[in-house]
Amino acid sequence: MTHALVTCSGISNTGKLTTQAALTLLQRRPGYYVWMHARQSTATLEKDIGDAEQVIVIDGCTDCCAMKKLLSSRMAPDCHIIATDLGIVKNGMGEVQYDEIEKVVRAVMNNGSKQE
Repeated sequence: MTHALVTCSGISNTGKLTTQAALTLLQRRPGYYVWMHARQSTATLEKDIGDAEQVIVIDGCTDCCAMKKLLSSRMAPDCHIIATDLGIVKNGMGEVQYDEIEKVVRAVMNNGSKQE
């Protein structure tokens, strides 16, 4: 039983945040999550998601690059989290803060995956 994480992984602080949140989730729950970047081709994205029980999209901002890529593959997410909707400020090339990573990780764990 896996949960697919699809992240925007852009170059802004909130884009980098999605990558760091995904890596944190992979470390905390080995084997529970699989992770892919939205920059993959649609075919690769579909293949990598495979038969995941749940698809969780983590976007850094309201541009929603990861969501757009997923929808272009005709797949629908079970959960969509946008970092800026959690109160995280997009500030260009700023450094990602630990508390921001934790905020996104908690959002995924509370809303984006079933607790066992």
